[in-house]
Amino acid sequence: MNTSVLPPVRIRSLATATANATAAMRLLPSAPLNHQAHRAVYGDLPRLDPGHVMAAAEHSGLSGQGGAAFPAHRKMAAVREAARRAGRRPVVVANGSEGEPASAKDKALLWHAPHLVLDGVALAAAAVGADRAFLAVEAGHGLLRYLTEAGRQRTSTAVPVTIVEVPSRFLSGQESALVSFLDGGPALPRFQSRPVFEQGVGGGPTLVQNVETLAHLALIARHGPAWYRSGAATSLFTVRYADSTPTVVEAAPGTSLQHLTGAVSGQAILVGGYHGTWLPLESAARSGREVGAGIRAITGDTSVTAETLGVPLGAGLLAVLPHDRCGLVETASILRYLALESAGQCGPCLNGLPRMAAAFGELARPTPRSDLQQIRDDLSRWAGLVTGRGACRHPDGTARLARSALIAFAAEADAHSRGRCRASARPPMLPTAMPPASQSTASE
Repeated sequence: MNTSVLPPVRIRSLATATANATAAMRLLPSAPLNHQAHRAVYGDLPRLDPGHVMAAAEHSGLSGQGGAAFPAHRKMAAVREAARRAGRRPVVVANGSEGEPASAKDKALLWHAPHLVLDGVALAAAAVGADRAFLAVEAGHGLLRYLTEAGRQRTSTAVPVTIVEVPSRFLSGQESALVSFLDGGPALPRFQSRPVFEQGVGGGPTLVQNVETLAHLALIARHGPAWYRSGAATSLFTVRYADSTPTVVEAAPGTSLQHLTGAVSGQAILVGGYHGTWLPLESAARSGREVGAGIRAITGDTSVTAETLGVPLGAGLLAVLPHDRCGLVETASILRYLALESAGQCGPCLNGLPRMAAAFGELARPTPRSDLQQIRDDLSRWAGLVTGRGACRHPDGTARLARSALIAFAAEADAHSRGRCRASARPPMLPTAMPPASQSTASE
């Protein structure tokens, strides 16, 4: 396998230190594995009938790792039942299209452990009775050729897997956007009367699962649901610092923020990605302080779980904002990007998101103003108006980010309204790459 074009991503594993995990129990091997090396590390995939795959997913408590955290077995059961009612064979789509510029965990997994993902695809296809499968990856990273070569190394596959590149857009990985693209349309969320699990690719029931979820399923098949449920299994996180190079970290549940990120020294951390939440970083003496609207200040000792942080982990992104950067500038940059990346198909995206981005752009300018409270009130009102009213969850996630920034950076907004900014470095540290012009291709 050609690994000469590996992406510029640092890899760090805490699995051995935190979970006593052997190499066969980890998601990320120390180096990319071809199929022969994969079998040497992980062993052959056990032959499990559909019922056993479903039961293993249920008893393990496996949930989706793409952001929604929906129980994997319920999703598979819904697709299987929809296929039975419709009398059609379902389709499996492995979603490796992160879309979000700051995230790198799915791409790192596909580069280092492609066969673990392909094992998971085979298991999911068996569980729902699919005879076709797709693996969707983001264009522009060399994964199409790499994964096509990986697929050719697998001499016997019950279900053929087609590798598909989708446009490098924020919404390309949304379920209905993937279905639209695979059906020959644009990679944009679509209005539909029936959910994807009932009517997806080609009009048939379709299971869309994140690639990390499928890799977990492959490990559960080997080590059992009790192993996964015990907390020995790991998860992947993308950690971002001011130097902009992402680090993909593999860690066990409950790992502390300081241990996971290496060292926490900053004013805030973005949890969950661009549809996520800003949380202030505080000293241990002020740990757990309520900042507002359910947002709590956290410390380096806080364990990284949705329960302890009080917010969803979403796309698994943790971006540490240093003291010399402005949270308002960062948020304004992200909101502008999200508004430009919207599908532009419904009122919240056409009107609400551009207004929110423009208003936050005003907050990000340090200039004396008397209308600060009015801007805050407008942003809060618009965030409420767009939530739950879009064709997809893009407006909801954008509103979540804006609301949290208003709370986490309230003091900075006050300083800006007096013409001052407490940050010495003004350019945004988080990437907002625009989509490339290249078209997508597919390979069997």
